[in-house]
Amino acid sequence: MTKADIVNEIAKSTGIEKVTVQKTVEALMESIKGSMTKGNDVYLRGFGSFVVKKRAAKTARNISKKTTIVIPEHFVPSFKPAKGFSNAVKKSVKKK
Repeated sequence: MTKADIVNEIAKSTGIEKVTVQKTVEALMESIKGSMTKGNDVYLRGFGSFVVKKRAAKTARNISKKTTIVIPEHFVPSFKPAKGFSNAVKKSVKKK
């Protein structure tokens, strides 16, 4: 499902114009991104949590050049679904 599909679904189910829905969806995404770039987590009850995870520094190897490099510690965005959301997906999605 793409962002356009989400906008279409919301517009169809609420009766709100697609342009307004698109602005709202984009504002939500920008708000989540802005909060996470500041190091804050975002919690949406019943849906899940967007959290910032810290990755420790580590040594990596380039096998073809036979060299090692140090990857510094860094932060990555992550999503953890709510328990009810996870259970609903587990029960309804069938293997392809």
